[in-house]
Amino acid sequence: MNYTSVFDIMGPIMIGPSSSHTAGAARIGLFARRLFGKMPLEVEITLYGSFAKTYKGHATDVALVGGLLNFETDDERIRQSIGLAKAAGMEVRFILSDEEPRHPNTVLLKLRDGVEELDIMGESIGGGKMRITGIDTFELTVPDQNPSLFVVAEKGKDVLTEVREVLENGNNPISNVEVARNHGEIGALLELKRKASAKTVAQLKQKIPDIIEIKSIGGASDVS
Repeated sequence: MNYTSVFDIMGPIMIGPSSSHTAGAARIGLFARRLFGKMPLEVEITLYGSFAKTYKGHATDVALVGGLLNFETDDERIRQSIGLAKAAGMEVRFILSDEEPRHPNTVLLKLRDGVEELDIMGESIGGGKMRITGIDTFELTVPDQNPSLFVVAEKGKDVLTEVREVLENGNNPISNVEVARNHGEIGALLELKRKASAKTVAQLKQKIPDIIEIKSIGGASDVS
């Protein structure tokens, strides 16, 4: 674990009992909610490793649902999140997997609302920190600090070159690119110097019709 400040060592301001199992889990749920952009009506939560074994005692379940309700890690409402989700019309189902994960604190969130779907794979890596390792069917690691763009396009299309040109013309250069392939599509995570504005995302959609999906992802400020 690399610490960058005294706040990393002390841990986050949070609803307990565990920074790894509670605060980190809440941040994964919050990331998924904000990327989805609205409250999901159906959520399937698959817990792996230590999460699956201790989720009740460490309040991992209420933390994940609290994040999905758009609650920050220190929001007192997290304690009542299961009941609040039910009252709000969010149906939540937990699945315990015996599959051995890469990281012991791993969760897969499947969000649905009858129109859109989003799958998020995340890991709680200690001290309230989390790492997103998958978006939908693409294995991509989302930067915890820097903003990025998630772009899906058909294989064989030179979409990334066009995206780079639009971003650079708007003075928002790409610092790193990660690409994953699945069936007939590519998923690309473009790490940026600063978050792409809604106007920039709209321009990309308009100028590059080969883009199937594009989402702007904020840095740590969106999930901490």
